[in-house]
Amino acid sequence: MAEANTIHAVGKRKSAIARVYLRPGNGRIIVNQREFADYFLKETTRNLARQPLQLVNVGPELDILVNVMGGGIEGQAGAVKHALSRALVEFNPELRPILKKAGLLTRDPRIKERKKYGRRGARRGCQYSKR
Repeated sequence: MAEANTIHAVGKRKSAIARVYLRPGNGRIIVNQREFADYFLKETTRNLARQPLQLVNVGPELDILVNVMGGGIEGQAGAVKHALSRALVEFNPELRPILKKAGLLTRDPRIKERKKYGRRGARRGCQYSKR
């Protein structure tokens, strides 16, 4: 995949990591060797992952290869969105202000909170008995 005219970027969301490869083509999007619509079955996740392309209108002249692992489908869609935004900036630096203003270049810092000792979960305490 390391061709001379291929652009590579990495994006993350929760525990999902996405690697995106852009190269000249006819607008196909392949996610983990499957078609985009076959991988992201829900319309909301498809729209989330495709958000940078809809914002800047550069999809038809590029083929997009995505390798995503870890997390769930929603987290993976967020990771694809982040990686795709970074790749588009690398492809055309003039798109940076548009994507930055939409908040697509910022990694979402919200991750699962760790479990604390003496508690049943991250926040929930042990059951309290009055008597």
